[in-house]
Amino acid sequence: MGCREVLPKRSLIRIVRTPDGVVVDPTGKLNGRGVYLHQKRSCWEVGLKGALSRGLRSDINEKDLAFLNSYMQSLPEEDPADD
Repeated sequence: MGCREVLPKRSLIRIVRTPDGVVVDPTGKLNGRGVYLHQKRSCWEVGLKGALSRGLRSDINEKDLAFLNSYMQSLPEEDPADD
């Protein structure tokens, strides 16, 4: 599956811009500007190069970028559903 394919929200990870910074929202219910990324590392790599900040309509500071990079490292290389 490609990163631009439309998928159900439940199979995606929501990232939210809050007043305290950018956070991963596992519930999908946090207030704030949110975007969804596929749960595989290659999609996050694309998102962290600029698409994510455009979607959040905000620059991502170094602290939040470090957090998101760390989170990305815990994700599989490929989608588990692709097996």
